[in-house]
Amino acid sequence: MDTLNAYLKSLSQDAATSFKDGWALLRKQGPGQIQFWFIALLVGIAAGTTALFFRKGIEGLEGTLYGLDEGQSLIRAAQNLPWYWLIALPAVGGLLVGLILHNFTPDGRVRSVADVIEGAAMNEGRVETRAGVASAIASFITLSSGGSTGREGPVVHLAAVIATKVSRYIHADGITGRDLLGCAVAAAVSASFNAPIAGALFALEVVLRHFAVHAFAPIVIASVAGTVINRLEYGGVTEFMLPVESALQFYVELPAFLLLGLTCGLVAVVLMRTVFWADDIGTRLQAKTGLRRWMRPAIAGLMLGVLALAYPHIIGVGYETTSLALTGQLGLHEVIVFAALKTIAVAITMAGRMGGGVFSPSLMIGAFVGLSFGLIATAVFPTVSGTTTLYALAGMGAVAAAVLGAPISTTLIVFELTGDWQTGLAVMVSVSISTALASRIVDRSFFLSQIERRGIHLAAGPQAYLLAMFRVANVMRKADDPRAADEDACWEMIGDGIYVDGNATLEAAMPIFDRASVPFVPVVTLSGEDSPPELWGALFHVDALKAYNRALAATAAEEHS
Repeated sequence: MDTLNAYLKSLSQDAATSFKDGWALLRKQGPGQIQFWFIALLVGIAAGTTALFFRKGIEGLEGTLYGLDEGQSLIRAAQNLPWYWLIALPAVGGLLVGLILHNFTPDGRVRSVADVIEGAAMNEGRVETRAGVASAIASFITLSSGGSTGREGPVVHLAAVIATKVSRYIHADGITGRDLLGCAVAAAVSASFNAPIAGALFALEVVLRHFAVHAFAPIVIASVAGTVINRLEYGGVTEFMLPVESALQFYVELPAFLLLGLTCGLVAVVLMRTVFWADDIGTRLQAKTGLRRWMRPAIAGLMLGVLALAYPHIIGVGYETTSLALTGQLGLHEVIVFAALKTIAVAITMAGRMGGGVFSPSLMIGAFVGLSFGLIATAVFPTVSGTTTLYALAGMGAVAAAVLGAPISTTLIVFELTGDWQTGLAVMVSVSISTALASRIVDRSFFLSQIERRGIHLAAGPQAYLLAMFRVANVMRKADDPRAADEDACWEMIGDGIYVDGNATLEAAMPIFDRASVPFVPVVTLSGEDSPPELWGALFHVDALKAYNRALAATAAEEHS
């Protein structure tokens, strides 16, 4: 017996030692393929659980604030509230949001899906963690107190924070970090919508922006894990329940869905442009009036409360009102008014820096547009038209796809949200036309347009944004380098105004080579107007091109691996 105990003790010690050595190797060299799949599963479970708790938390706090009885709709509860309470809720929520963002973010801006896309492209799959958590809390308060946005954007960024923590802990390289980010996003989307196929494709199509084979398996694993988390709580039910199976007169009715796609593409552009226009107006007014940035969400919340007095349908995520449109329970006048007011409410919420996502609002507005189009089409051509709810379904997908710039995953999300796979042709036609139209008017999507407004050209592809990833100081040859440029020649060029700041990127440096037709550019530090520049070294054109070509080759290798 003593011999057996000694053997078992030795075996357990060897196992513990092997585990510690393996974990140390994992952190030092990164995971192997099988190890990475297990990590993807764990990340998927964590992100899916986070998405579930985020959703349940919003439902719980919203129910408490608005006094929801079991089975009662938010619209009905809001109509029964005293007017001052309906105004106060989003205003106080906005004030809390403003204080959180003011204290925990450097710029008072909510992090969203656009930041996740930027992190995937330019920061090895990492996002800001402190600002990300603060943004999630802010969005949670906004959505619970009447903000007119969606919960998917905050959940995606919160999942990205989880992936970032894991990537940093295991010292993941760029490819592994991006794949982990995709896993977390896929699980979060799947858990939010009970849509495993769309969740996986959303991560590939929108966040990673490529369909590399090496990323597919772990992302699918994480996506399925997120779906299981959702179904453990909600079962296999779809988010929206259609009344009957939709009927499509196929070839005769397809031209109507082409026109619907064009209409939805234009509506999506109006929605995006309205949000950006409102944000610019808010920023200018804030600068002119000297308004403290923590007050901006509170004022936006006050505006939402006033608007909700007459139209409580615009507050919250809005799935109840979307369901009314998909089941044909709204009239033509109602859906047109609701579409316009929801667009205004979304613009107020997002321009007020209150937080939330744009996906749910685009679904809601799309359903309104589709239903209004269907009501008109079936009235004009009653003998060859299908049901109005089919148009609502197609419109929902078409506007959302154009806003997200994600025709594939959005089409699948619509199918998985409704469980209606018989209307694929109509939805695909409308989605493809709307996305093609909108992508030529804006920078591909709402998220890429947001990034473009920051001066980062992701929409144009890696050939446009990779230069911004290299600081001049990291590529230049220092003054003590054996291959350094002649110092006298550098000072002569500086006197002619040919130089670049060492803190700039290659994006700013490369045009100088084109203008000046020189083999190198002096790199300086600019201390101030009255201080002379300090010479750091020189940036050679050949070195800049080598760095750029290596980055392009690495990007192409990842996307085709």
